[in-house]
This record gives sequence, structure tokens and C-alpha cells, in this order.
Amino acid sequence: MRMRKPQRLKQGDKIAIVSLSFGILGEPEATQRVAIATERLKQFGLEPVFMEHALKGIDFIQAHPEKRAVDLKAAFAEPSIKGVICAIGGEDTFRTVPFLLEDAEFKELVTNQPKIFCGYSDSTINHLMFYKLGLETFYGPSFLNDLGEETPEMLSYTKRYFKNFLADFPESKMIEPSPVWYQETDPKLIEQADSKGFELLQGAKSFSGKLLGGCLDSLADLITGANQAEEAVVNQTYQLFPELREWQGKILFIEIAAGQPNPQVFTEKLQVLKDFGLFQVIAGVIVGKSANEFFYEEYQASLKKIVANPKLPIVTNVNFGHCAPRCVLPYGLAVKVDTETQKISFLEETFQ
Repeated sequence: MRMRKPQRLKQGDKIAIVSLSFGILGEPEATQRVAIATERLKQFGLEPVFMEHALKGIDFIQAHPEKRAVDLKAAFAEPSIKGVICAIGGEDTFRTVPFLLEDAEFKELVTNQPKIFCGYSDSTINHLMFYKLGLETFYGPSFLNDLGEETPEMLSYTKRYFKNFLADFPESKMIEPSPVWYQETDPKLIEQADSKGFELLQGAKSFSGKLLGGCLDSLADLITGANQAEEAVVNQTYQLFPELREWQGKILFIEIAAGQPNPQVFTEKLQVLKDFGLFQVIAGVIVGKSANEFFYEEYQASLKKIVANPKLPIVTNVNFGHCAPRCVLPYGLAVKVDTETQKISFLEETFQ
């Protein structure tokens, strides 16, 4: 599939803030982080625009997936808005999908007015939807958890990759390991050294393919409906999870959701992907670093056990997903993963 690519952001561009899943953005406890994130976007020379329903709060957002969809469509319809960033993750963004994929005008907007779309976690469903529509998106920082982090400055590693969106900065066409990770405590982040880099668990030291994946929980639940039965129905209706042939030669990227499921749950989610047939057709797997390095060795053991194919390359400890700091993975882009050079290199242009 040939993906349409957005343009990089220029000084003065507007960026839409959307609440497509959990509505905490509008709650009093988020006020401080909203202010921090807003100021940081302004420091990048961008103008944040809170879409009409983004600040309505948890109860409203939960009750009105159609309004969440309205906000996303409005962001794509407004020519002055050049990018969209998700407030945070959650667990039911799939409920917006029928309102969007049944809307011919929305699909036409995505085709004719491609924009940067960024988020992670439950935003996996949004990424799969846009992938289906042929738009390259970005699995990366969210508004509250990254731009709004209550630290003196935005975490330098996260900031480095966020700058790729900005035309005023040289574009980095590779991802390297972070030399540090952050133990997340309430309310502080504690810096820890990380000398492991990208760890080759098994298979070839380098491999190439187009990136496709997301949060493991979101991917598995989309197939099984284990979290909410309605989710599997939405998937069956709109075929969000790509057919097996679409995974041929791809690099699967997966990461573990907030709350860090115990190794048994992790194993069960991996088994869903195995039963689908992914590990027989993909070119390799990259795995996001687990938050606070919870179950680090247990997750690695589960991966080897479930994949059960020592020739399939698996690389762990990559800085994306529910960990701090985070890089940005371009969804659908061809990359080369090389554990000898410790680089994930882009093999095609990221932007227009």
C-alpha cells in the first residue's frame, strides 16, 4: 500500500487537540498539565486548538463517541489545522470508528488533506483506521503524558523526536536508544541509566520492513473482544485489523499497556497474534520498553515461547509506547532495524 504523507509543521501552524478515548483532559486534575502542554506547543511556534468537545470531561466523552468523531472530522476539515495530537489513551476509541468510516466526507478529507496525526496506547485503533485509509501517521507522544509532563523541561529524548514534526529543525531519519529511562513514581520521574540499548532477543541482527502494530492490548482485544465484545464486532464490520496478507514482510511493533499486565496476560495477548498467523509472515518484531522495566525478563521469555520460531528477529527495549522517554514511530513507513549499529533507519521519506 502506498501511504499518503503529511507535511511538516511551520511556525504559526495550528495543531488540534482531540479527546478520542479517555476524557480526563477536561477534568480539574488535568488543569496543570494542560497548561504546561499548551505552553510547550507555543514554544515550538505552534498554535494549539482544543476541538469543541475535547475539554468536556470524562463522563461526556464516555457517553458521546459521536462527538469525539465530530472533533476529529472538524480537525481534518479545517485547512489551517496542520496536525492532530491525542490528549491521552483510554480503552474505547473503537466506538468512534463507525461514525468516521461511515462518513464519506471524512474519508475524502483524509485523502485530500493529509495531516500529522500522533498518539499511542488506545490510539492504536485510530492508527489502524488511518492505515486503512492510506494515511501515514505517527505512533508517539500524547498531549498530556509528554508535552504536559510536570518536569522543568520536556524530556530531551522525547523532544528530539517530536521536533521531527517541525520544519524549522533538521529531520532525523533514524531512531537510536535513549541512554536513560525514567522510573515513573507519583508525582516524580526518577532518571535511570540504560546501557542495554536495543536488545536482540533472537534472529538476524538486522532486518527491514514497513512498520505496523501498536499497543498489544489494543491489537489483541480488537480481534477477540475480550475487553468489550462490541470491539470485535466493530473490527469485523470495518476490518480494522489488517488481513494476514497485509502483514506479509512487515515489522510488527508492540508495546504493553498502562498497568503492566502480568506475564500470563502478556502471554495470552501474544497467543492471539500467533493464532492469527502473524509470526509466520512478518519480517521481525520490535518491542517497546516496559514502564519501570516491570516484568522485563518475564516478557522476553514469553516472547520466545509464544513466537516459537528462533529465526524470526525480535528486538526489545525500544523506547516507544508506555515508557518514558518515547520516540516517534512512523506508521506504515519502511525501516531497517540494525542492532549492531543500534539504529532504526528510515528507508523512505517521512513527509511530503
